[in-house]
Amino acid sequence: MTTSRTPRYQGIFPVVPTTFTETGELDLASQKRAVDFMIDAGSDGLCILANFSEQFSLSDEEREIITRTVLEHVAGRVPVIVTTTHYGTTVAAARSKRAQEQGAAMVMLMPPYHGATFRVPEQQIYDFYARVSDAIDIPIMIQDAPASGTVLSAAFLARMAREIEQVSYFKIETPGAANKLRELIKLAGEAAEGPWDGEEAITLLADLNAGATGSMTGGGFPDGIRPIIEAHREGRADDAFALYQKWLPLINHENRQAGLLACKSLMKEGGVIECELPRHPLPEMHPATRAELIDIARRLDPLVLRWGK
Repeated sequence: MTTSRTPRYQGIFPVVPTTFTETGELDLASQKRAVDFMIDAGSDGLCILANFSEQFSLSDEEREIITRTVLEHVAGRVPVIVTTTHYGTTVAAARSKRAQEQGAAMVMLMPPYHGATFRVPEQQIYDFYARVSDAIDIPIMIQDAPASGTVLSAAFLARMAREIEQVSYFKIETPGAANKLRELIKLAGEAAEGPWDGEEAITLLADLNAGATGSMTGGGFPDGIRPIIEAHREGRADDAFALYQKWLPLINHENRQAGLLACKSLMKEGGVIECELPRHPLPEMHPATRAELIDIARRLDPLVLRWGK
């Protein structure tokens, strides 16, 4: 059961890849084309500087360039979520304030962590989000993903939703996401304005059934994901199931085989961007995995394979 209040943001907000040249520099021309394609493909909004944007390979200066370039180029066509994750509370708050000043509709942050072993207690996590909230006037999305190695219980997330002013959106990517979404919605009520699905939509249908109102996927085929969400929202359960069944092979291949490189390979294949390579040291996609990705995609004819040709 979803909240009675209409959320400010809902639908599909895919992650924008960060585009590089073959020698690893930012490719801002391709960056702008990627954004234009994703809007043309029906994205309700966009997210930049996420993990699937290879944010961990960017310098602070490059983050600033990407934020400014994308927000200026989008020019209000769709809302943009800026990921401002950082271990340090002061840095995260400053990043979030700067993102708001540049026109971000929302910021997304993982809980503070570093490497495989550096974690902080629950009270420190609460204070982290509270201080970021105090610095801004736009919504905060908490990214609850295994990459942080931090357990965020539904009860703790609900408490932060109720007590911290800007904490109102949640991207749930942990195992058993649907039941966690159900529990979060039950405990937080309208304070959880945006319970969202993530993880490339691999659990999308279950998460929508649990009450998710949005999804943050990879950026390669928003035109495939959006109709699933819309059919479900409109109560057309059979249509939502059929559409999910249709697109699931591509969703699965991205989630389980190709990972964050899937989006850029699809965009390169369709002439959207010039180079699909990740930034070193991330290895490029195995040629066989790429061939399978393109073969699956061609059977579905997503816009990405036609947009730039």
